[in-house]
Amino acid sequence: MPYVPHTEAEVREMLAAIGVDSIEALFAAIKPTLRPKSFDLPPAKSEMAVTEHLERLAGRNAAGLVSFLGAGVYDHHIPSAVDAIVSRGEFATAYTPYQPEASQGTLQAIFEYQTAVTRLTGLPYANASVYDGGSALFEAMMMAVRATRRTRFVVSESVSPIYRIMLASYTSNLNLTFVTVPHASGATDVEALKAAIDTETAAVIVQNPNFFGAVGDFSELFAHAHGVKALGIVSVNPVMQSVLKTPGEMGADICVAEGQGLGLPMSFGGPYLGVMCASKELVRQMPGRMVGRTVDTKGRTGYVLTLQAREQHIRRQKATSNICSNQALCALRALVHLCLLGEEGLTRTAGLCIERAHYAAKRLTALPGVRLLSEAPFAHEFAVLLPKSAFEVIDKLTAQGYVPGFPLGRYYKGLENGLLVAVTEKRSLQDIGVMAELIGGAL
Repeated sequence: MPYVPHTEAEVREMLAAIGVDSIEALFAAIKPTLRPKSFDLPPAKSEMAVTEHLERLAGRNAAGLVSFLGAGVYDHHIPSAVDAIVSRGEFATAYTPYQPEASQGTLQAIFEYQTAVTRLTGLPYANASVYDGGSALFEAMMMAVRATRRTRFVVSESVSPIYRIMLASYTSNLNLTFVTVPHASGATDVEALKAAIDTETAAVIVQNPNFFGAVGDFSELFAHAHGVKALGIVSVNPVMQSVLKTPGEMGADICVAEGQGLGLPMSFGGPYLGVMCASKELVRQMPGRMVGRTVDTKGRTGYVLTLQAREQHIRRQKATSNICSNQALCALRALVHLCLLGEEGLTRTAGLCIERAHYAAKRLTALPGVRLLSEAPFAHEFAVLLPKSAFEVIDKLTAQGYVPGFPLGRYYKGLENGLLVAVTEKRSLQDIGVMAELIGGAL
């Protein structure tokens, strides 16, 4: 029998408090197809047998593919020193620095991470941290709700559809209104966004580069939003941020990013790093933690948790969020990566990605019937329209060892022939040439 500590009477009492009459009714919202088929587990196996079974399963994964996938997760080179440093026991086993007198190393690492991120984005305050780029965007949105006391959001359709699905999921039980402004052939329609902003708007949300890879300057958009006391929120790519106009220069109030490109492997989807920066006026609305540098009674430098917004700290039910966690190890990876590359190295990486992406675009658009989705400038990612289904082309090339990109038709109706191509410094000119030739053959 499974260990269930509750008596039948206690179960009935709990169900009555919830307002349902049975366990089945409690889980009625979950489709039967999504529920466990059975709890009858197979007999136990030895360690050797389990290891062999898992190795067989792992062997079914396609390895060694040349990938041009992007859409928010990027295959950047990670210096081996990142793993060597971060895998040290004092870093890998540390958790939340509740006791600063025993956690100075962890606190200093977080402080240095915050410093690096604020220099990268041009906004003065950063936290540490939230789960990923999507949850960071949700938290930015809730910061705007608290700061403006408004519930209406204007969102560009060129913001990652994955992030927009997350926003809809996280806010499904909240009384918020989303106005989605269509993209303009892959570019962010700034004028349409400005027209959609009114005196009830809490914030306008954009992405730079956007999901299609197009780069924009949102200075006028954010200034327009400020004119009606709305906020400007932008999601950025931290690697490209080394060469693009910063959110701070554009006048953004909140900047978020997926930190995966800063030394974190793709790892089947995580763990990742939600980067968040904000203006001074919004610093007390930020979730997570913020480390500050101070001095003790003897004048020695010390680090402390200056702001703690989590629910298990003193704010409890007044916490700004309860979905943030200790992302210090992921943040440390990003910090080590940034420090190893330095300003020059990060800029060179971004420049190499952009240069090779433009070479790839030139090779692909030279193929009959292939054209760019947008004429807007782009960084290391771009969208092309093929003369046939992108899904078919991807399937054919993947079988040949090349993943040419991401099918836009998965999220955008009418773009079934659209292919989103990402090029990082790991993709050589030869890789790009072979990929272009294979697409030509597939077409």
